[in-house]
Amino acid sequence: MKFIDGGVCAAQGFRAGGIHVGVKTRAAWKKDVALIVSDVECAAAAVFTKNVVKAAPIHVDRRHLADGRARAVIANSGNANACAPNGEENAERMCAAAAAAIGCAPEDVLVSSTGVIGQTLNVQVIENGIPELCRTLVHSAEGSDAAAHAIMTTDTVKKEAAVETSIGGKIVRIGGIAKGSGMIHPNMGTMLCFLTTDCDISSEMIREALLEVTRVSFNRISVDGDTSTNDTCLVLANGLAGNPSITSQGADYDAFLEALRALCVEMARRIAADGEGAKHMITCTVEGATDEAQAERIAKSVISSTLTKAAIFGADANWGRVLCAMGYSGEAFDPDKVDVSFISAAGSVAVCAQGRGLDFDEEAAKRILTEHDVTIAVAMGEGNGACTCWGCDITYDYIKINGDYRT
Repeated sequence: MKFIDGGVCAAQGFRAGGIHVGVKTRAAWKKDVALIVSDVECAAAAVFTKNVVKAAPIHVDRRHLADGRARAVIANSGNANACAPNGEENAERMCAAAAAAIGCAPEDVLVSSTGVIGQTLNVQVIENGIPELCRTLVHSAEGSDAAAHAIMTTDTVKKEAAVETSIGGKIVRIGGIAKGSGMIHPNMGTMLCFLTTDCDISSEMIREALLEVTRVSFNRISVDGDTSTNDTCLVLANGLAGNPSITSQGADYDAFLEALRALCVEMARRIAADGEGAKHMITCTVEGATDEAQAERIAKSVISSTLTKAAIFGADANWGRVLCAMGYSGEAFDPDKVDVSFISAAGSVAVCAQGRGLDFDEEAAKRILTEHDVTIAVAMGEGNGACTCWGCDITYDYIKINGDYRT
């Protein structure tokens, strides 16, 4: 298995594009509608937000995925189409317009939106832009790049990756694009992520794989503790790689799962690193927990702690905030067994052993925490459970960005 270029167009038979149609009225230079199309029908699956308040596209996608099949994805940025008049009608209109242009049933098109909540989506400009959007569709890295930029909101960089592996003697590729910078908190995916693959795999098995992979990737990131109304992670598999069809668990399924997991973990890390206003990416590793579930809950609590995030922003080795976050995680453990270290490219420093503070070089600790990528390493001494979660610091810029998000 290796990483390759191409994003959502890395796999055979997928074309993508993105243009500006006018959903983003204050930024005419920004692309705001993306389209991803397979040459043939696909097995499809998706995982959605657990927020009780769900955007209109999610309700539409649930209906369209009832048969486990799809052909295309259309997505807009600049408007969430959530809690807005005519939300589902407008989402269905997006699907119908895309379907008419590419020659499939509206039910074979999935739809996503991201942006401001509560405002009516100007679906007319999207419908008017579909012909031009279809003309931009290409099976190339450029097509994936355009689509990746078209779904960005406050993101500062596009999130795009692809992997290649061998299954049943055939080369199989999986690619993806994602957006996410704010309203990111572990509870499914808390972002938009579109995955494509040429693997021949059944709808049932692709859904099983997606559920497993989101659990250990997108569910383990946090930026600000807010779970979005629009979170969607979906996958299309068109089978053009020609591998023996995967219809049950086994060696071929395991190979596909490994590649999908590697891709989604990389995408999740990129989302965490691009948190709104972030200056540092935070990785929290927990080892020695009673089991993986306990390790995960504790690591999530640490990366979600506002005080811990603020300490990392200030390059302050305030390890007590780490123990505090562990303590309110809801997990029972012995604090007198806990060790904590801070690690980065500048070195490592042990700051706590057996639940007690150590004498350490504050200047060395500051140098370590000044690096962009910082790891908080926790050892619990309880068992063999381990987990890694990802987040970012919180900065003044986060407040600036979200204080005037609508303007």
